Amino acid sequence: MWRRTVFLLPAVLVLGVVLLTLPWSRQAEAEVTTLKAPGPLVWRDFLGVNAQFHFFEPAIYQAQMQQLNELGLEWVRIAMHWAYLEPQRGQFNLTAFDPMVEAMQKHQLKPVGFLVGSAPFATTAPADSPYQDSFPPKDNALYGESLVRLAKHYDAFEAWQVWNEPNIFPFWRPKEDPQAYAKLLFQSADALRAHVPGKTVVAGGMAYYSNMPSHGGALMLQSLLQMGVAQKKLVMAYHPYTELPEGASPKQQDYLQHSNFINSALRAHGIEQIWATEWGWSSYSGPKEMQAIIGVDGQADYTLRRLALMSAQDFDRIFLFNLSDLDSRAGPRDQGYGLLDLQARPKPVYNALANLLKVTGPRLEPSDAPRFEQAPNDLYNVTWTRQDGSHVWMFWSASGKQLRLPAVQRATLHDPLTGEQRELQGGEGVVVPLKSSLQLLVWR
Repeated sequence: MWRRTVFLLPAVLVLGVVLLTLPWSRQAEAEVTTLKAPGPLVWRDFLGVNAQFHFFEPAIYQAQMQQLNELGLEWVRIAMHWAYLEPQRGQFNLTAFDPMVEAMQKHQLKPVGFLVGSAPFATTAPADSPYQDSFPPKDNALYGESLVRLAKHYDAFEAWQVWNEPNIFPFWRPKEDPQAYAKLLFQSADALRAHVPGKTVVAGGMAYYSNMPSHGGALMLQSLLQMGVAQKKLVMAYHPYTELPEGASPKQQDYLQHSNFINSALRAHGIEQIWATEWGWSSYSGPKEMQAIIGVDGQADYTLRRLALMSAQDFDRIFLFNLSDLDSRAGPRDQGYGLLDLQARPKPVYNALANLLKVTGPRLEPSDAPRFEQAPNDLYNVTWTRQDGSHVWMFWSASGKQLRLPAVQRATLHDPLTGEQRELQGGEGVVVPLKSSLQLLVWR
C-alpha cells in the first residue's frame, strides 16, 4: 500500500524547526555561487532513481526499465513494504516482486531495497490505531530476520536500507525516537553482515535534513553519530526536499548551506558514504498541497538546477524521486513526481535530463570556473571537463540578462529544457545570455 501522502503531512512543521539547529546566514543578500566538485563524476554511478515497478503490469515496468537504460543509468531504489510482503510471520507475498526482480536483472539494473512499515505480527501499534504499520516493531530481531530472508532471496540487490524517514512521526509513531531507531539499525546491520556478507547497508533515509519535530529540531543524524554509527561503517542518507532547487524560498537560498553542513559533519566523524536517497519535485496540477504547483515545465527546470548543484557536492550517490508517475494509490501531488507518465512515456523532465546527459557525456572531471565579467549576484555556476577535453559550464541566474567570458572566443550554448543549441563567438570573449533555468556552455 502506498502511504507517502500520509507520511509527508508534517513537512511544514519539519521544515520550520530546521531553523533551530542548522547554520543560518545565507542569504541576506544574494551573491555569486561558484561550485567545484570534490572529484570526478560518473553519471551511471552517481545518479539513480526511486521506482515502484510492482505497481505496474510487466509490459509497463519493462518499458520503464528500458527508458532508464536509454538514459545510461543503473541504480534504482525499491520500496519494500514489510506489512505487504509478510502479512503473517514467515509467509511472504512475493508474487509481484519476483518477476520484477528478474526483469531488473535482465536490464542490468542495480537495486537498493528499503524495508519499511511494521508487519501486522510485529507492530507496537495500539490495537485501535489506524496506522498499524507506522509504528516500529516490538522486537528488532523480527525485522532483522525478515530483512535477512529478503536479502538472501533477492541476491541481485546491491544494498539494503533499514527503514525510511525514521526522524518524523508518520514513519515512527507515536514520535521519533533516535535511541530506538539506532538499536534497530545496528541490530539489522549486524544481522545482514552475518548472514548476507558483502552487501552495502544503508541507514534509513532521513526526511529533509534529519531534524526531529518533537526533539526541538535536533538532528537524528547527530544523535546517531553520538551513538557510534560511524563505527558501523554504514552509508548515511537523507532526503533534501526544498521548495526551490536553491532552498526554502528566493530569500532563503539555504539548500547548499544546510546540505554542505550535514555532509561536512558526517565526513568529520568518519562517514565514508553519503547518499541522498530521495529528492525531486512533482508536476501535479492540484489541489495544492505543500509544494507549489509548477507543472511539467517547472519540474524539468527545478530538477536540472538541483542536479547541477548536487553533482558538485560531496554526495556519493543520489536517487531522484521518481522514475514514474503513480496512480490513485498516491495522493494528487505524489502522483506527479515521475520522469515518465503512467504509460512509461517521457515527460519534459525526462527529455531535459536526457539532453543534459548527452551534452556532458558519461564522465566529467572537476574544473575551475571560467573568468566572467558583469555577472549578477544570483549567478549559480559549476564547471566540468568532458572526456574529450572540452569544458562544460553549468549556470543560471534569475535576475541577470547576460555576462561575458573574456577568455572564451567560441562556444556552443545548450538549453537542455528545449534541446536547442546555438553558436557563440566574439573576439573579446563570448557574451552569454542568462536565464533563470539551467544552460550549458561548451568550449575547448
